[in-house]
Amino acid sequence: MMKAVRVHAYGGPEQLRYEDIEIGAPGPGEALVRHSAIGLNFADLHNRAGRYPLPSLPHVLGGEAAGVVEAIGPGVKSVAIGDRVAYAAGGPNFAPGAYAEARLFPADQLIGVPDEIDDVTAGALFTKGITAQYLLKAVYPVQPGETILVHAAAGGVGSFMTQWARHLGARVIGVVSSDEKAALARESGCHHVLLAGDPDIPRQVRALTAGEGVPVVYDSVGKDTFETSLSCLKPRGLMVSFGTASGKVPPFDLFTLNSRGSLFVTSAAFAWFVRGRGELLMRAGDVLDVVLKGAVKVHVGATLPLSQAAEAHRALEARRTLGATVLIP
Repeated sequence: MMKAVRVHAYGGPEQLRYEDIEIGAPGPGEALVRHSAIGLNFADLHNRAGRYPLPSLPHVLGGEAAGVVEAIGPGVKSVAIGDRVAYAAGGPNFAPGAYAEARLFPADQLIGVPDEIDDVTAGALFTKGITAQYLLKAVYPVQPGETILVHAAAGGVGSFMTQWARHLGARVIGVVSSDEKAALARESGCHHVLLAGDPDIPRQVRALTAGEGVPVVYDSVGKDTFETSLSCLKPRGLMVSFGTASGKVPPFDLFTLNSRGSLFVTSAAFAWFVRGRGELLMRAGDVLDVVLKGAVKVHVGATLPLSQAAEAHRALEARRTLGATVLIP
């Protein structure tokens, strides 16, 4: 038996139950990972609420963790007992299950963790880091000298992106929800910081770009910021939607993209950029490279016991978090 956090019915944080569950031995291709740190991500809230339905109920939440391999099943060659590993949400056939003291996991989706990376950092690193990697290098390859706009710039993914974009030579405009988060955004590489909810954001962005607008906007907020994001783009600019923290973007008239400058819009999902072990290790290796070089620092704003997962969810929903939050089993 081990402790885990499960939901038995969709709803608010009050649906999270800290309880005993059983775990079996690893089957073919599986590893048993004893968790040392568990990353909190906004997708966990969507799973809990039923916006991203779980495979079944009751179900353990969570898509990211770090730990040590305790056992391996038949045919496993990619990891060995005693290896420090981590995993990220969204890979092939991925199902939540990280909010637990240990879990069974496909061995070929595990990432080796070097000695220079501590457990807490590893627990918050790869979902956010790999997301930043494919957004900045695959969805829209950011070039030196470009000006880009990043919403939620003080969040886990946002702070990773702003540092990395600056390392790539870009000029970064960040949007945050409070003055406290503005300070963190500046520390994380933003050249300019704007406050969310200000109807003047498009005008301010154009003032910072000689009236032109930006070539790309990275938007993890969704409904509340979609219109603002489009209004900040230059002609033929790209709006990258990669989250819906405020809700789904409502239907809109596609022809408005034409009238506003032949704009482009895409919705970028983790699973489509990590299609197999080769792509996983390539993107994870790029993440480790910038972290080990010191170009990107992982800001963990809070650590909480796994038993307090409900409080962590409340803080994330209320936008009280700074950087990443990590649960400790």
